[in-house]
Amino acid sequence: MQFSHKNRLTISKTLLLLLLLLPLCLFSYFFFFSSNSDLQPLFNDSSCNPTKTELKSSLQQKEDLRIFIGILTVPHLHERRHLLRLIYALQVCSLATVKVDVRFVFCRTMNEEQMIFLKLEIMQHNDIIILDCSENLNDGKTYTYFSSLPSMLGEEDNSRPYDYVVKTDDDAYFRLDNLAKFLKDKPRKDLYYGMELGCVGAQIVCGANNTFMAGFGYVLSWDLVEWIAKSEIARNNKIGLEDVMLAKWLNEANKGKNRYNGFPNQFYDYKGDLPDDYFRHELVDNTVAVHKLKTNLHWARTLNYFNVTHGLKPSKLHNNLLIR
Repeated sequence: MQFSHKNRLTISKTLLLLLLLLPLCLFSYFFFFSSNSDLQPLFNDSSCNPTKTELKSSLQQKEDLRIFIGILTVPHLHERRHLLRLIYALQVCSLATVKVDVRFVFCRTMNEEQMIFLKLEIMQHNDIIILDCSENLNDGKTYTYFSSLPSMLGEEDNSRPYDYVVKTDDDAYFRLDNLAKFLKDKPRKDLYYGMELGCVGAQIVCGANNTFMAGFGYVLSWDLVEWIAKSEIARNNKIGLEDVMLAKWLNEANKGKNRYNGFPNQFYDYKGDLPDDYFRHELVDNTVAVHKLKTNLHWARTLNYFNVTHGLKPSKLHNNLLIR
């Protein structure tokens, strides 16, 4: 078959273009798909994962610590959820056999706009729980959250799916590595951990211990979550300040005996430009949870601080591209 000069030029240009695109295609394949690539991300969305040096050794090990984190929030805070997804996914856990699952928790009542947008988020991220309740703060949402988890997450062989369950809010930031390090050698039963406050100061009597863990973020062992799901004490006392009511349930039933107070250096409020007070102070390295991150600037300053102390830095793709 004879080709004209014009056709030969067209074929030559096409071959040249293919040759130029081939290295780019190979690079893209190895960057995004190759399991041997040094540039492949070492984390999955909403999880706390081992560093790369620990990854190989952890493959043959069973998870020895499992934590479920429920972030109680409201439907319209799309931007905040996207930020939280990012910062939790990018945390690197220094413990090789730790599993942390993070979910956003809502009640079912929402308008048409919120329902459609949440459906899109569920399709994309699959990290949302919608409870059978009306959206509220202190009218039983926390009770519904805890009491729903055993039937929602329980395993067929009755083994516990998680060792600990966290209830937190969308203006609090948990540092997953510090949380895991604290919990790894603590009792797996009857544990209640957070920022302990006095019920008398809240002008509420909440039982024998007369203390409660502040509602922005606290930890319960799985057996306590199972107890809440079955307890008439909890079911009949759902209405009121949610964190105080939870302590009242535990105190009345003589539960939560393994109590750990993380205040003031593990659990505290964000200070920002405000003066120190009883609840807030400067950020510190051994933080487990910091509260009252109300604005994007609060989040940015907090993340920047822990970037310096814990190495949340972008990968070194090239020295000229490294952001410092």
